Amino acid sequence: MSRKRIFILDGHPARQSLCRGLAEAYSDAAQAAGHNVRLVHLNDLAFDMDYERAGYRDPKPLEPALEQVMQDIEWCEHLVMVTPMWWGGLPAKLKGLFDRAFLPGRSFDTRVTKLGMPAPMLGGRSARVVLTADTPGWFLRVRYGNAMIRQVRGQILGFVGIKPTRFTYFAAASHPKDGQAQRWLAKVRRIGAQGA
Repeated sequence: MSRKRIFILDGHPARQSLCRGLAEAYSDAAQAAGHNVRLVHLNDLAFDMDYERAGYRDPKPLEPALEQVMQDIEWCEHLVMVTPMWWGGLPAKLKGLFDRAFLPGRSFDTRVTKLGMPAPMLGGRSARVVLTADTPGWFLRVRYGNAMIRQVRGQILGFVGIKPTRFTYFAAASHPKDGQAQRWLAKVRRIGAQGA
């Protein structure tokens, strides 16, 4: 197994959460397996989530926290994002991170297009999204067509060239059955040890 540079983003806005525990379990296992790991908790990042601009001609400067996230993404070979699903999508602060940080000239190039789509600039990286939710997986697929998974895989990470993106889905996260959270943590540790 080759060693990887792995950037883990705990995308839960709270200081304590199941997502934080999962992110730290992945980090511990990956480091123990010899991978080079950086871990960031969304709760620790201070930035304005609102882009506040009508276009990209005069972009809002990135706060130091967002600049560091971009440097970590550019550094990594594998991105791991651990996030809850809230109201069918990403938490507002996590979505705001992508709104602010994934900008043209650094994440995608609007001057170079294929079929009208900007060229991605963050290729050569893979991703794993660990997603917690209360919606059963079958319901997410059948009723909602995996909308959030399609958005994250195609319209956020894939848009900037980060692919393939694999998903690990845990539900019901608010009230797991006895022993379920421990089984989820064990699964994430196995994935982390593989750097997958």
